[in-house]
Amino acid sequence: MQNEQGQGISHAVGDSKVPEKVQQKVPQGLEEDLPNKVHDTGKGTGRQTHALDGGAASKVPLPIQKAVPEKLERALPDSIHNTGDHAKQ
Repeated sequence: MQNEQGQGISHAVGDSKVPEKVQQKVPQGLEEDLPNKVHDTGKGTGRQTHALDGGAASKVPLPIQKAVPEKLERALPDSIHNTGDHAKQ
């Protein structure tokens, strides 16, 4: 059960490197302050694109880019949705 500070449940909607018991004990605000790469609460999801050039480096329509989770954007090949993650080094 969740209390007034959001403690008692995890607010992660994606991957998390934070142990489940810790997620349940910390306030929701602390969970949301962590970077999504560490503890994905979805904060910011649906509001921005992660493609280069503000979304211009993608064949995916901008409204869709902004609506899908970051993890999905980054899973697409750069030839379709260029986030720079798959650039050859």
